[in-house]
Amino acid sequence: MTDIFIDGKEGTTGLQIFDRLAERTDVRVITLPEELRKDPQARRERINAADVVFLCLPDAAARESVSLCENEKVKIIDASTAHRTDPAWAYGFPELSAEHRRKVGSSRRIAVPGCHASGFVSLVYPLVRGGIAAPDYPFVCYSVTGYSGGGKKMIAEYEAEGRSVLLDSPRQYALTQTHKHLPEMQAVCGLEYAPVFSPIVSDYYCGMCVTVPLHARLLRKKMSVNALKEHFAEYYASSNFVKVTDFEPYMAANALAGSNELHIAVAGNDERPLLIALFDNLGKGASGAAVQCMNIALGLDERTSLL
Repeated sequence: MTDIFIDGKEGTTGLQIFDRLAERTDVRVITLPEELRKDPQARRERINAADVVFLCLPDAAARESVSLCENEKVKIIDASTAHRTDPAWAYGFPELSAEHRRKVGSSRRIAVPGCHASGFVSLVYPLVRGGIAAPDYPFVCYSVTGYSGGGKKMIAEYEAEGRSVLLDSPRQYALTQTHKHLPEMQAVCGLEYAPVFSPIVSDYYCGMCVTVPLHARLLRKKMSVNALKEHFAEYYASSNFVKVTDFEPYMAANALAGSNELHIAVAGNDERPLLIALFDNLGKGASGAAVQCMNIALGLDERTSLL
């Protein structure tokens, strides 16, 4: 039996991980009484008694939890931003390469990718790795997400009676180009410059559509839309969760809500291709990715409790 402790179980991602593990017979979730969940000594005891610890916390609290771990056998899977660009931590997107998968399977420290970043990285990493785009390509990305991505406070705001009429409309944010996922997007893909990134939150619960438009004339390798689609299909051919699909006339951002799959479509035309990633910001973009990483780290089928 594998003992699991979720530090931050009360948050959106923590609750989703708890629900995904609830019916499993191979793991046991150990908890803290409500009055002790922020007590450092109580958390220290639970962290060091567990086999796997999920951190579903703000960055500073996640770093504190790591500092409380004194048992070298404990595997820590961090869903915060705190360790995503730390080379000592495995980056929890095993589909990116055999090396990523190997590191997730062997590491005691795993950083779960951010939701927007998951879509961007799934599209851009194969371009740079394949020599199709140079590291100095001026990438642009826009991303539409459901309001659950903003956590409990935003969920309450959207679901409140008498809410502002402004919430009926999609809202662009992070307008100063300092979104917390930008360092991750740049570092993981090996880019010389951060992309121009425009995230948009809209009035639906969960699901995400990330789009990266390209200028074919600026690519290192000139490739048609069909050739790009073939590249992604070959790149992710062995993946259980990342699929290359045809695009639809309307790409609904909530099409994969409740799933751990990420679908890639190549649209546009040969001069201006559009790369699109569809997935659930709470699934492959958060809790699903965290459980997938745990499964790999424990030597289990990565699909366990994710189908």
